[in-house]
Amino acid sequence: MAFVQFSKVSLAFGGTDILNDVSVNLQTGTKAALTGANGAGKSTLLKVMAGLLESDSGVRTVQKDARIGYVPQSGLTHHGRTLLEEADTAFQFGYDMQKEIDALGEELASNPQNATSIAERQSQLISALDESGWHRRQAQAETVLLGLGFLRSDFAKQTETFSGGWQMRIALAKVLMQKPDVLLLDEPTNYLDIEARAWLEQFLQSYKGGFLLVSHDRYFLDVTIRDVYELFNGELKRYPGNYTHYEAVRKVELKTLIAAYEKQQEEIHHLEEFIRRFGYKASKASQAQERQKQLDKIVRIEIPESLKKIHFTFPSAPHAGKVVLRASGITKSWDGTANILNNFELTLENGERLVVVGKNGAGKSTLLRIIAGEDSDFRGTLTLGSGVKIGWFSQDSAEKISGSESILDYFERRAPLDVVPKVRSMLGAFLFRGHDVFKSLDVLSGGEKSRVALLQLLLMPTNLLVLDEPTNHLDMHSKDVLLDALKDFGGTVVFVSHDRGFIEPLATRVLELACGKYRSFPGGYAYYQERLEAEANGTVGAFTMATAVGPHARSALAAPASRAGEHVATNGAHAGTQSTGGASTAGSVNGASLSWEDAKRQKAEKRKLKKNVERIEAEIATCESEQKSLEAMLALPEVYESGEKMRTVQKQLAEICAHLEKLNEEWETAAEKLSVWEQ
Repeated sequence: MAFVQFSKVSLAFGGTDILNDVSVNLQTGTKAALTGANGAGKSTLLKVMAGLLESDSGVRTVQKDARIGYVPQSGLTHHGRTLLEEADTAFQFGYDMQKEIDALGEELASNPQNATSIAERQSQLISALDESGWHRRQAQAETVLLGLGFLRSDFAKQTETFSGGWQMRIALAKVLMQKPDVLLLDEPTNYLDIEARAWLEQFLQSYKGGFLLVSHDRYFLDVTIRDVYELFNGELKRYPGNYTHYEAVRKVELKTLIAAYEKQQEEIHHLEEFIRRFGYKASKASQAQERQKQLDKIVRIEIPESLKKIHFTFPSAPHAGKVVLRASGITKSWDGTANILNNFELTLENGERLVVVGKNGAGKSTLLRIIAGEDSDFRGTLTLGSGVKIGWFSQDSAEKISGSESILDYFERRAPLDVVPKVRSMLGAFLFRGHDVFKSLDVLSGGEKSRVALLQLLLMPTNLLVLDEPTNHLDMHSKDVLLDALKDFGGTVVFVSHDRGFIEPLATRVLELACGKYRSFPGGYAYYQERLEAEANGTVGAFTMATAVGPHARSALAAPASRAGEHVATNGAHAGTQSTGGASTAGSVNGASLSWEDAKRQKAEKRKLKKNVERIEAEIATCESEQKSLEAMLALPEVYESGEKMRTVQKQLAEICAHLEKLNEEWETAAEKLSVWEQ
């Protein structure tokens, strides 16, 4: 069993103990998270474990031939190769092992006196190489890349053409392909959408090696880990169970400490308030100085940031009408050919919290920019309801944050009078703590500026919040604070997030986008996931996406929804007068002018057309279910580790996709004919 062991490891920076006699054993089968407040030293500890940073004292022991894979939070780039060529570099360990195997073979022939030890070493390497999956590296590379969101069309692209987020996906993919004995992952979900996160969850659940990861995604942690290691004041402590269980145990464990902390915070607040109010008054100067001495003598109680109770609310939302927004026929194209939004329709009512989901490139951010008024280059109409005031946040908002004033001054100058006393707590909740509040805006990093832009929304009276990835650059504690504020918000929210733990308690409706199509699901994100699973299993009819094909959207003829009020918006197109079989059918199918024989014949024809549509839809539903099952099989180790099984599944998948395309063409023709008879 491979292992990496650390005994009494200590490390200090600038007189501050980051690690203090830390001991931990990571081995095959370890599934653990590393948690702690920002600045606690989590990334530092991972670097020490990876062998990239020397500790001041202690022992790091690595079993012979044990392979360690490490991915930092950011900073990795790739260039000079195609994506597949770069992926192949992940298997360099295999090439090195094969080279040593070959060398041992030559040594075996020339050094017979040591044949036993040489053969034993060669046998170990051959076995390790087989178990690593190196001989199936091409199939393995394709599976991992596709799982993390790359397209097959990306495989031949030069790596330098990918953005920073995709560069980190490449780095993550390479480490996962290596299947090291121990994985060390620092915020691996930062640049992943929901689909890629779900794939990574499944990968880690079935991973045979051990891993230790840092993440601020509570749901991701709960479904992947079995232990939590908390780094607090330089010390490391293990808590068995998932992350939610750790939080519950830790709260009970620190109940007395939290009570003492809150009492001390109240005392500190009173002292600081007195000093702030009377420190410059001559009559109170001596008293203020005495209180300053009391304040200086207090030995501060420290508790994990995640257990500090900070709560605040948005300003009261201005009154707005029942309908907040209507979008009709919204069509948007970036290249003039393919539409990323195609005849999009949406009615948003006051109080709704709509989450927009879909794969990268589906148009989520584009739609939010249109709703927020940031993009007016589209066809169609967008109408805001009476009294609607929009608050907009995106990662681009950070670019507008600049100036020489400090963060604290910036917010105190903009905050309403009743909010000014809460500004320090609000800044602390968004990771600006201690001396950080005195940083000038111009020296802030991109992530810090994003947090400033998000925090600005808490000072503005709005009734429609449009938020594009608001949880990026926030730790778990900050997400919880933002989530509570949004749940209490009296207005309407439209948002995009890749954090399922943030989406589930907030969303009241789900809008799914995909390649110019869309569909709306009333109810929360958990229901949406249940619906997708039911569709994949074939237990309910496909909830079809609205699209501009034929005179009616296919959803109008889909199987009845299993939930009251469930619907799919269509493009609003209607068929005009058409001719079928030489007879005019518009306005005459149910007309009194038809003879009894003609009416009977047309009813029979209508029933025949309807049955044909229902037959095709049933066959499509079956094929789509088979398609999803085959796609799921591609992620199974027993499939992607076997070249033969992989080729078989891929062939079946290609056949299903081709048949689906043919069925959809048949459905369009049949649905169009039926819609004419129903006019």
